[in-house]
Amino acid sequence: MKDITTIKLQKETKTRLENLKEHERETYEQVIKKILYILNQIRKNPETANKILKRIDGNIKRKERYLK
Repeated sequence: MKDITTIKLQKETKTRLENLKEHERETYEQVIKKILYILNQIRKNPETANKILKRIDGNIKRKERYLK
């Protein structure tokens, strides 16, 4: 079994992570890994990171329209 830990987050932080989900079933683990990946891409290739952020933003906006 994988090693799993629990972390404490303020409710505001949890809400912010929730708002970064591209789809309802995405886990907080996946969201955090995505954030870390993007941060590393910004260091290596900012243009690629910008493309990734635009794609994610589009997915989030589509999700919001779907949920209304």
